Amino acid sequence: MNRNNEVSELIDVENAFYIGNYQTCINECNKISKPSLEKDIFMYRSYIAQNKYRVVLDEIKSSNDTPLLALRYLAEYMSNSGRKEAIVSIFDEKFQGDINELHVVWIIVGAIIYCNEETYETAMKVLVGNFNLECLSLHMHCLLKMSRVDLAKQVATTMQEKDDDATLTQLSQAWLNIQIGGEKLQDAFFIFQDLCDKFSPTLLLLNGQAVCYIGQQKYDDAEQVLRECLNRDPNNYDTLINLLALSQQRDKNSSQFSRYLSQILDDHKGSSLVAAYNKRQAEFDRLVLQFGPSNTKPIDEIVA
Repeated sequence: MNRNNEVSELIDVENAFYIGNYQTCINECNKISKPSLEKDIFMYRSYIAQNKYRVVLDEIKSSNDTPLLALRYLAEYMSNSGRKEAIVSIFDEKFQGDINELHVVWIIVGAIIYCNEETYETAMKVLVGNFNLECLSLHMHCLLKMSRVDLAKQVATTMQEKDDDATLTQLSQAWLNIQIGGEKLQDAFFIFQDLCDKFSPTLLLLNGQAVCYIGQQKYDDAEQVLRECLNRDPNNYDTLINLLALSQQRDKNSSQFSRYLSQILDDHKGSSLVAAYNKRQAEFDRLVLQFGPSNTKPIDEIVA
């Protein structure tokens, strides 16, 4: 395999991963016979994205002395809630040294874990100064989560200067446009549509279009797209979240909202939404105990 073919095949691997076509990414990786760390990184990340953590844990041993070890830690973090705190500590310690000496996968995985912990400032400290395109995209993600659209625009400009045509740059611009809202929602929609036409309409891209429709109050169009997503994967987290949001906007019967919420609570116990929901539920229960009536007897017994 000559160098140009190798680069071309890795681009296909990267594009498949970034648009959420994880099985195609794995298939493309399997076509590359020459050993490649970058290929293996995307392959194992695709397995993690498909929640196939056992594959990663079986193949990347804890004694692994390559950057792939970062992906084992990510698989452990995502699959074992009891290991989350320990994994975060591992990355905290890892980043106390010279970050510039680390392979970029350590930085990417560390930032992903910090984002999952919702410690966005910590994630940005790891990412700042790294001009790898995915690091820039993650930096923008953190800024958008912190509602710093002004700074996110600056990161978008840096990404465009680095590689305006890259799939990751286009996706990042689309999510920035969604956050800006207004007329930019249509620009975001066109980006998702262009990527669908160029590659294939994945759940990630279709959900992006659905978000644009919801923001434009085109609820029938949003529902049509989300129904297609449900047919492809009835348990997809992003699809269920968007259906939850759509059911609120359309003000339909509460049973539909409750069904989507129940499915998320059942199938995505480790998600940020479920964590927030459980926290609010616990707070509500505490307030009920604190301020509820001390006499819990039925009213007829009290009167008697």
